[in-house]
Amino acid sequence: MNQKRITTLLSALLIGALGSYQLSAQTNSSKPNVILIMVDDMGYSDLGNYGSEINTPNLDRLAKEGTRLREFYNNSICAPTRASLLTGQYQHKAGVGYFDVNLGLPAYQGYLNKESLTLGEVFRSGGYSTLMSGKWHVGSEDKAQWPNQRGFDKFYGILKGAANYFNTDGLPFGKSPYPVALIRNNEELHPKADSYYFTDEIGNNAVQFLDEQNKENKPFFLYLAFTAPHWPLQAKPVDIAKYRGKFDEGWDVLREKRIKKLKENGILLADQTIAPRDPEVPEWNKLTYDEKQFWKVKMEVYAAMVDNMDQNVGKVLEKLKALKKDKNTLIVFISDNGAQGGFNTYNPLRRGLVKNDGPIGTSGSFDYQEQNWAYLSNTPLQDYKNNMHEGGFSSPFIAWYPSKIKAGRIDKGTGHLIDLAPTFYDLAGIQYPKELNGVTSNPLPGKSLLPVLIDGASEVNRGAPIFWERAGNRAVRDGKWKLVSIYPSYQWELYNLENDRGETNNVAQQNTGIVNELSAKYFDWADKTGVVEYSKFKQKNELIPGAAAKK
Repeated sequence: MNQKRITTLLSALLIGALGSYQLSAQTNSSKPNVILIMVDDMGYSDLGNYGSEINTPNLDRLAKEGTRLREFYNNSICAPTRASLLTGQYQHKAGVGYFDVNLGLPAYQGYLNKESLTLGEVFRSGGYSTLMSGKWHVGSEDKAQWPNQRGFDKFYGILKGAANYFNTDGLPFGKSPYPVALIRNNEELHPKADSYYFTDEIGNNAVQFLDEQNKENKPFFLYLAFTAPHWPLQAKPVDIAKYRGKFDEGWDVLREKRIKKLKENGILLADQTIAPRDPEVPEWNKLTYDEKQFWKVKMEVYAAMVDNMDQNVGKVLEKLKALKKDKNTLIVFISDNGAQGGFNTYNPLRRGLVKNDGPIGTSGSFDYQEQNWAYLSNTPLQDYKNNMHEGGFSSPFIAWYPSKIKAGRIDKGTGHLIDLAPTFYDLAGIQYPKELNGVTSNPLPGKSLLPVLIDGASEVNRGAPIFWERAGNRAVRDGKWKLVSIYPSYQWELYNLENDRGETNNVAQQNTGIVNELSAKYFDWADKTGVVEYSKFKQKNELIPGAAAKK
């Protein structure tokens, strides 16, 4: 073959290769980006667009330009929620049936098993950059359990369940400090005390990751996992100042105002019941002046933490727009559980310890909302974090995708954490791997939410109930019916959530057939999923953070 023909052939091959590369680049660039935002211990009605007096303009904008769901469920507490969120599995199937502690059984090993693929692993297999900034909490004892080893290209944040917002000092936790390290890509960071605010750093690192990822010819998945407004109550003075006097009316008056807003904006339907007044919460107008001063400061700081979280969502939105990726990005916002009930004297996180080396809100303060204000945060639902009544595991849900989701919609939804993975993979056109690294994957039990978010369906067509179990608390949701029992009672309660989301009328005795049918389905699910009777763990669990229920 002469030189001229060789040159011509090489040129043709090069042109073909470039054309193929350009086609591939176009395909990659047209794939949707996905941002999943989760906040920590925030109540159902704490966003402005869900009825709150807290200023959340960025999330309000996403709600106005996207859709909200009235019914979206988490797993009622931090680590089990994150296990389901990250894998699309029920938490027991993923290995975190109880918490991030190893109780000696596969369903309770306290970290994600290899059979349960993470969002990072699956998105990466589909050609995505995978980014995470914030709280992990599904495995920390071995580096093999860390985010970078479970599919995330970039990670900044904490591996455990809580942190001081101003420094890396150990949190007061029982008899010994609770060590919390800041990690970036497997390396421990040692910032100067009081030189940063953690929520800001979660936002800043997310923005930095997006800048760095922009140099790659890939779509991205970003998991933005804020710790706010989780204990301890700590916020920047400039944010706290915005809320001075905003809660002087107290939880009773403000709850009624939230209920009115929830009805006006269509989140709470007119024929829906409202949870009865919590008898453990004192009437605001019966408190002394000093008691009111003590209590209102807590909610001012809590509101400042939510406000600052929203500001950091705004940073990410600004970066998306600057990178010209805002029109092709799905954003989903949820909370990991309801607001936390209990009081300092028996709060499972605090073990009765009160340690305030500074005013509430500062880096020396380790206080939390307590049940009085959690009662407001979970309006109009019943009960609190770690509970299977609606206030314990109902999350606000916002989905925003300008080119796909119709603006201003509010739908019933009835979605669950296990639905997010199939939703994202469906949207991204990623085939869920049947096997990864030689390990057969657990199949996904959830349903894609795209028919609701994009096609206009009012709720998920499941074909099967949703199930929960955590620390002996159990629940089943099937259509309008909800079956629930709270440990240590094993008495089933039955509610028709079609008109009784406040769970005011237990109709179990009038519907024994439905109770029997749903309880049989629950025990079948529990057996297949690896659920173990909580009383077998109870003696050991009393030494473990989060083991106790509200009391």
